[in-house]
Amino acid sequence: MRNWTPSAWPEGPQRIVCLTEETTEWLYLLGQEHRIVGISGYTVRPRRARDEKPKVSAFLSAKIDKILALEPDCVIGFSDLQADIAAQLIKAGVQVVIFNQRSVDDICQVLLQIAAMVGCAQQGKALLGSMREQLAAMRDAAEALLDAKGLPAPVVYFEEWDEPPISAIRWVSELIALAGGRDCFAELGAMPLGKDRIIADPMEIVRRQPDIVVGSWCGKKFRPEKVAARPGWADVPAVRNGHLYEIKSADILQPGPAALTDGARQLHEIVVKWAESTSSTRRQA
Repeated sequence: MRNWTPSAWPEGPQRIVCLTEETTEWLYLLGQEHRIVGISGYTVRPRRARDEKPKVSAFLSAKIDKILALEPDCVIGFSDLQADIAAQLIKAGVQVVIFNQRSVDDICQVLLQIAAMVGCAQQGKALLGSMREQLAAMRDAAEALLDAKGLPAPVVYFEEWDEPPISAIRWVSELIALAGGRDCFAELGAMPLGKDRIIADPMEIVRRQPDIVVGSWCGKKFRPEKVAARPGWADVPAVRNGHLYEIKSADILQPGPAALTDGARQLHEIVVKWAESTSSTRRQA
């Protein structure tokens, strides 16, 4: 038997499979990419991960044999939607950690836990502290801009899927508020499951008169012209004034660093663009 002492124990898992992109991006940001042995095929952040790591899963499915061949000491996934994948791996004797973060605070807590798992708790806390400061600064800038222009927070309809229409998950709803907007369906954002955020009557979107529409159709290209052509949408302020935008799902629908940085920034830029345009139109009138 090999001699060992407690001080010789490895610090955290050494062979990690990431079933979703946010864990991969976070480990790269922490400088711990050497621990990753497999990633999701949907991973685009960071771009080089696609060239460096084997792709072993989609979101709802995974190549179990390929994962087992990598001999992971930890597989990390997200949400109840990956429960079947997790169950198969657990039955095969693999350690699996499934997180279920739904809010901005949840995201931060999960990222801190992952950082601690790989011995980078202080570094993770520092990175997240910087992200939270940027979010607070963005919130303050949005409030100042709207106050200076005498404008209310714009009503934002965020569409996660189009057929059927699904509204924003909780962390997106919260980021809309931080960016200076008001989520059109904030009450649905509290619902953790996508099926509970389906808008049964699409005309309800029209009735709520969103000033801005943001589409992020889970990897499918957002088509603003199709949205504008929906029955009854001609008089929706967002359509009438040309405020229909896309944010890529990799930037906003992954509950990790991307949403807290690039996703939030894009939402803020959209609100700023709306405010500048609306203010200019009012002056001309």
